[in-house]
Amino acid sequence: MATRVDPIPAPQEPVPAPSPAPGRRARGSRQVVGPFTLRHIAALGATLLAVAVGLILVTLPVTAPSASPPPVPGASFFIISAPTVGLSIGQKAPELTAVVDGQTVGLTDLSGNPVTLAALRGHPVWVSFWATWCPPCQAETPVLRDLYQGHRAAGLAMVAISVQETTADDVRAYAQKYGLEFTIGFDATSAIFKTYQAYGLPTHFFLDGDGVIRAIHLGPITTAQGEAILAPLLPH
Repeated sequence: MATRVDPIPAPQEPVPAPSPAPGRRARGSRQVVGPFTLRHIAALGATLLAVAVGLILVTLPVTAPSASPPPVPGASFFIISAPTVGLSIGQKAPELTAVVDGQTVGLTDLSGNPVTLAALRGHPVWVSFWATWCPPCQAETPVLRDLYQGHRAAGLAMVAISVQETTADDVRAYAQKYGLEFTIGFDATSAIFKTYQAYGLPTHFFLDGDGVIRAIHLGPITTAQGEAILAPLLPH
């Protein structure tokens, strides 16, 4: 019996992909500018956008800038009103007066006598704002007493202006207790304190014989600091 042998089929040719119809191009391959297609332009735009974002990120500050807070002299400086720039060195110190309810009022001592800078012209003057209830003021009281006692013979004048006190008698009792012999002004309403644009206690102004501010110290002062400030103001 004869064996049937089927013929081996011829290899199939690959079917070519259909060509786009005449007059049509594949999507994104249409020429828009010269030889560039929409795909080229889109890729270029994406690249430019990435570069721009990178430049923005590089130039941004690490942290957002913050507003500078008002200067704070130190933890021991007793702030009692809004911080202000205040008076400056080289400026003529204002007279110890203020305007209250449209009227000019002057500083008085514990006995009610007027205290003026005009009467002290020719002397170096130490103007100190303080209060008997202020802890850092209490701590520096012996320093002020001793520095004044050590330099009063050389012409130093001191006006310690008590601020926001209840009565002059309270301040007088404090002065007697600590043996304070310098002039003490009574500024119960803080009117003079505001004239000097101060905002905390204690605040010290050092004036030369012409009434010009030569030094300003915020906070309690030490003996060494006081001596260094007074040295160029006192006669040698």
